[in-house]
Amino acid sequence: MTEPGGGPGSHDFETVSSRTIYSGAILALRLDRVAMPGGRVVEREVIEHHGAVAVAAIDDDDNVVLIRQYRHPIGTRLLELPAGLLDLLGEDPLDAAERELAEETGLAAREWSVLVDVALSPGFTDEALRVYCARGLYETHQPEPENEEADLQLVRMPVADAVRAALSGEIVNATAVAGVLALAAARAGGVELRPADAPWPGRPSAFLRRKAAQQQSED
Repeated sequence: MTEPGGGPGSHDFETVSSRTIYSGAILALRLDRVAMPGGRVVEREVIEHHGAVAVAAIDDDDNVVLIRQYRHPIGTRLLELPAGLLDLLGEDPLDAAERELAEETGLAAREWSVLVDVALSPGFTDEALRVYCARGLYETHQPEPENEEADLQLVRMPVADAVRAALSGEIVNATAVAGVLALAAARAGGVELRPADAPWPGRPSAFLRRKAAQQQSED
């Protein structure tokens, strides 16, 4: 609760109670009762989700490697960065990024750094992602694609064109917009990117812990 005499920014938003409404394969819906300033207790719906990683891979010609992928919830194909879920408890995010880049593009990279971390929609979900910058690209083994990934189209686009595509509405995927614009901003400002193993305090873990507990109870 708010300390006596405390001003704005001092309230402790305590979770008074919590119950699970739904728990599925890729998300869970939780209903929390949260203490607000002034003593009210209100309900907040929270979607627990996996964390995710994405890769802004830059080739020797200064192209960013994009994929065009079908997304069923909106019924269309989007230009995106190679990306995937962190759906293994304790998995190193960099290992996941390397795997996703190989699976979706058949590429690997010699140089990795953290480009940007994003809380995707914190008003209702804990989902967050880390976007890496990858350079020194070379071809590697690509596993046989399945489902939507069997229809992926590889697109190499100059970074400047990708920025224009994001600002014009051609690129609307949130991960791709964040990654492309962060890359442009880092270049323009001469900002040194974080190392690939930089801490990630916002990485979500509630859903993975839930799934692990469910698995233990079934064993």
